[in-house]
Amino acid sequence: MRTVLITGGVRGIGAAIARAFSAAGHRVAVTYFSRKETACAFTSETGIPSFAWDVADYAACQKGVEVVVDQLGPIEVLINNAGVTCDAMFHKMTVDQWKTVMETNLGAVFNMCHTVINSMRERQFGRIITISSVNGQKGQVGQVNYSASKAGVIGFTKALAQEVATKGITVNALAPGYIATDMTQALPPQVLEKIVAQIPVGRLGAPEEIAQAALFLASDAAAFITGSTLSINGGQYLH
Repeated sequence: MRTVLITGGVRGIGAAIARAFSAAGHRVAVTYFSRKETACAFTSETGIPSFAWDVADYAACQKGVEVVVDQLGPIEVLINNAGVTCDAMFHKMTVDQWKTVMETNLGAVFNMCHTVINSMRERQFGRIITISSVNGQKGQVGQVNYSASKAGVIGFTKALAQEVATKGITVNALAPGYIATDMTQALPPQVLEKIVAQIPVGRLGAPEEIAQAALFLASDAAAFITGSTLSINGGQYLH
């Protein structure tokens, strides 16, 4: 049994990961920022505690992690899942749209990892898994900010993995393609059809498939895997 913290864990991929780790017998906590009703419903349904703070705020991360550690124990598995989009064509993109996405999607990864890394080093064990994206690998029109942030996550993962490999800590990334979350399912049917047509396996991915990959990377069986990015995109992008 390990203590697992998942950012942005009350819906979509994050919620599926939280449920999977809880079902596997781990102590799990999730964070959220602005979706209090969703968080309350998730905690009521699953029994998994949810904690509110802005992962883009370093001081808030420090305080939030302290509360989680007091309740559940030192963080042994950190899953950086929280993310946002502020899509626009680059020539119309505002500075705020750029900063919001970079600070939440990439800056928060620094904030959370920096907050837990010393404890992991002292304990000589840790698993850090960050959710990137297929669009961080191949780019996407209208998502210069998002693609840059998710590509940055991959570089971050490769560098940190090398620094902490001798301390029993692995650092990996997952790069999902299009997954059947509430946000994706809300797209107009004709748009969804075009997306699915680009995926060789002929369907959207399931959040639970991402969760199973996270479970594996957090396990002892994956102790020799670090600095890697696992693509889970149904063959949409091969590299």
